[in-house]
Amino acid sequence: MFLDYDGTLAPIAPRPELAVMSDSMREAVRELSRRCPVAVVSGRDRTEVERLVGIDSLVYAGSHGFDISGHGFPLEAEAGGKFRSALESAALELEGRIGDVAGVLIEPKRYALAVHYRLVPQGELQRVEEAVRETARRHTELQLSEGKAVYEFRPRIEWHKGKAVLWLLRALGLDRPDVVPLYLGDDLTDEDAFEALGDRGIGIVVGDLRGRPTRAQYSLADCHEVERFLRELAAVSSVA
Repeated sequence: MFLDYDGTLAPIAPRPELAVMSDSMREAVRELSRRCPVAVVSGRDRTEVERLVGIDSLVYAGSHGFDISGHGFPLEAEAGGKFRSALESAALELEGRIGDVAGVLIEPKRYALAVHYRLVPQGELQRVEEAVRETARRHTELQLSEGKAVYEFRPRIEWHKGKAVLWLLRALGLDRPDVVPLYLGDDLTDEDAFEALGDRGIGIVVGDLRGRPTRAQYSLADCHEVERFLRELAAVSSVA
């Protein structure tokens, strides 16, 4: 079982630090982890998502899979470290250009840089977008992606959540015909994982799909449905 964090295990919040996982969701994940291997795959830094989830028995893939730990195999994408100076430079540039915009949050991460604009006034959104895209043009060694009310700069390397999921299946010895991997996620970055699993796994997208194409086969409405699904899956596994 592969799980995204924001929007899947915890409701989307106005600011990242406010996205808190409920105790009941934590217990549902813990119970499922007793039945099958569970990995949390997040755009957040690995140490941060580990702290937020707080279950030692899981595998954690942070920074879209650039930093993986759990079950005795730490993996840190060495190439990612070469891009830290570019990420720091982009962060400084953005602070200078839009740091004074009300509601904007420029969040440096270990292997990424996020610009959150959920709280930015409508009249300032164009200014934020122009600054982000101009910074991306100036830092060609970084790639720009978009999520829910966030722009994100990442190293220009062919590595993402989908690649991380496939790597984890091999590392855990689960890349076998008798194993069906499931991936639950809500964001555009989770589409890489849905695509990577293809017909050999099951993709479940979380949230409102109106106007959004997806490669997932199924959907759940929100975190409450995710929790119910995890509990029922754990119960079925227990009976089996």
